[in-house]
Amino acid sequence: MKRDADQVFEKYCKLLYKVSIIMLCNEQDAYDSVQESFLRYLDTKMDFKDESHEKAWLTRVNINICKNMLRFRRMHPTVEYETLALNYHTSEETGIMDALMALNTKDKEVLILYYIEGYSCREIASMLKVTENAIKKKLERARKRLKEKYESE
Repeated sequence: MKRDADQVFEKYCKLLYKVSIIMLCNEQDAYDSVQESFLRYLDTKMDFKDESHEKAWLTRVNINICKNMLRFRRMHPTVEYETLALNYHTSEETGIMDALMALNTKDKEVLILYYIEGYSCREIASMLKVTENAIKKKLERARKRLKEKYESE
């Protein structure tokens, strides 16, 4: 089930941008990662079973691209993100975003997939090719680190 590229772009562009901006902390890098994700979508010969398979594939590809960009560019941890901050109006929202962006990539990854994308632990385990118990433990640790960062600000 491969759909028209314009439809896929319209449907998933904002989702991929949101994931990218949280992982990369940089607007231009986020645009690049979204663009690269869709280029890979156009190049793939894969037939998707349904929309959720297509969404999971695009999300996974996008996260991998972000991780590769982080590895390649060795971004420093204190990157400004005024563009993102403009979308948050309360100090609590800004504090949570500050704490989330300060986390390491692995913590961001499981938190995004679970809380933002709504995947279950089982689905995340399948995507990341680890056990469900490993995902539960990663979520527990990521929540703890997020809470510590949020409370320290």
